[in-house]
Amino acid sequence: MAMNRDMMAKLAQMQERLAKAQSDLAEKRAEGSSGGGAIHIVVTGGMKVESLKIDKEVVDPDDVEMLEDLVLAAVGDGLRRAQELQGESMGSVTGGLDLGALGDLGGLLG
Repeated sequence: MAMNRDMMAKLAQMQERLAKAQSDLAEKRAEGSSGGGAIHIVVTGGMKVESLKIDKEVVDPDDVEMLEDLVLAAVGDGLRRAQELQGESMGSVTGGLDLGALGDLGGLLG
């Protein structure tokens, strides 16, 4: 019985640390780019696109596909960097513990 209480207390502490880490992540920004910086994107640690800037030089009405490719590449770069922020932040909280491996207990944490 005491072991269950200890486990629940540790899970509650981890939940508090995870909530704090998620809050901190929302304040962090990751930047992505493509086309040598012609397309620039800012993504929050919460995976929300905050801004997108496109240099006028890459806007060619006769080659919209190139612009689409550049935007997709910049978005992908920004999201990848935001995921790295998440991994660093959450990994430090969980100590590398795979919360998915907890099965039904994982629902208690989120």
